[in-house]
Amino acid sequence: MALFLRRLGVDLGTVNVMVYANNQIVLQEPSMVALTLEDERVVAVGQEAGDMYGRHPEHIEVVRPLRDGVIADYEVTEAMLRYFLRKIAGRMRTRKPEVMISVPYGVTSVEKRAVHEATIRAGARVAYLLPEPLLAALGAGLPISTPAGN
Repeated sequence: MALFLRRLGVDLGTVNVMVYANNQIVLQEPSMVALTLEDERVVAVGQEAGDMYGRHPEHIEVVRPLRDGVIADYEVTEAMLRYFLRKIAGRMRTRKPEVMISVPYGVTSVEKRAVHEATIRAGARVAYLLPEPLLAALGAGLPISTPAGN
């Protein structure tokens, strides 16, 4: 099933990353990455890195690459996204997926470009950036095509 996923929704949060496909959550893991201190090589990502937090050796650092919903460390965020996309789609995917990814309302164009580029470099064929309030309204089942308040 996961091999044929072509459209994914990614909620790139400061604490957790959630990935949606076929109207269901297919991945929910902490936004954490474990790196070696000397050469900043990725050792673990997601739940595995979260399990290491506070119990890791001195030569490893566990970091959160996102702050306030935006990218604080571009390379680490890209590595984290690449890991999650490969975990879902597998290494032998037939096509790169289209990814809709959430960004906080009011982020700058530079921050948007960083999220877009990191998503593309992580393995997405195309990346659509959507504001989190719009996606929250969609998730709550609110009508977004009408100018009515709720």
